[in-house]
Amino acid sequence: MQPPRTRTQREVAPAEHPSGDPRFALIDRTLKRFRFQQDALIEVLHTAQEAFGFLEEDLLLYVARQLKLPPSWVYGVATFYHFFSLKPQGEHNCIVCMGTACYVKRAAEIVATLQAAYGIEAGHTTPDGKFSLNTARCLG
Repeated sequence: MQPPRTRTQREVAPAEHPSGDPRFALIDRTLKRFRFQQDALIEVLHTAQEAFGFLEEDLLLYVARQLKLPPSWVYGVATFYHFFSLKPQGEHNCIVCMGTACYVKRAAEIVATLQAAYGIEAGHTTPDGKFSLNTARCLG
């Protein structure tokens, strides 16, 4: 017979997010890895988007609270970079560069062709959720 476990030997269940969504644990791990430092914002947003598929408002507010940043700052970063999305994206996401050099090389024609082929406007997703068409100013 084993002796009863002491308080320090008991297994401790991992803390859960109040919503009960286990994907928040991924975000929390990233926050802890970067010691809740504000300059880890982009890495935390990447983790959040990978876990949830997009960055909805509640998620941005959660990140802002955890990093002690104004929500407007987090929103500004999330909307500045083309690789973050505030709405669900399709399984396949096509991003067409509309920067000056690409525009001169007829990027607008590429967008028009894709819009006609998939029956959606840039910034939207097909009804079946398979394809999203987006534009960005420069992909570098």
